Amino acid sequence: MPGALYPGSFDPPTHGHLDLVRRAAAAFGRVVVAVAENPEKSALFSVKERLEMLREVTAGIAGAEVSSYSGLTVEAARGRGCTVIFRGVRSVTDFEYEFSMTMTSRVLAPDVDTVFVMPSAEWAFLSSRLVREVARLGGDVSRFVPESVAKRLREKLGGKGARKS
Repeated sequence: MPGALYPGSFDPPTHGHLDLVRRAAAAFGRVVVAVAENPEKSALFSVKERLEMLREVTAGIAGAEVSSYSGLTVEAARGRGCTVIFRGVRSVTDFEYEFSMTMTSRVLAPDVDTVFVMPSAEWAFLSSRLVREVARLGGDVSRFVPESVAKRLREKLGGKGARKS
């Protein structure tokens, strides 16, 4: 089954990401959640840790697979048999960035399309960057991430943030 590739950094995975994974799986039958390996970004969690977290939190979502990739996203989609790149867009700024990436991807791979989806209202403000920042400053992020992710944030940050419920 072809399906969709949902690429991102997922550093860390949030409830907003999971909302999009569920929606992509429902729409396309199969969604490959793909952690982008980007050595130019400094991540809180390693690619291996992000893959582990994503496998834990998507285990109950039918049609969801988890992998990582480096290089071009369109090539990652092709390599996994996906004909669609699935992207969440929260704001006009997100859209402008995603739009230019999509236009470039169309030139490189006209056989791979991109679908933009607005997040559910309750997660429209949420980003991994925001979760990391709040957690680093000692704030409680347990409402924004699954408990297994909150636990890893506590461990990574020496007990700060992601208060245990």
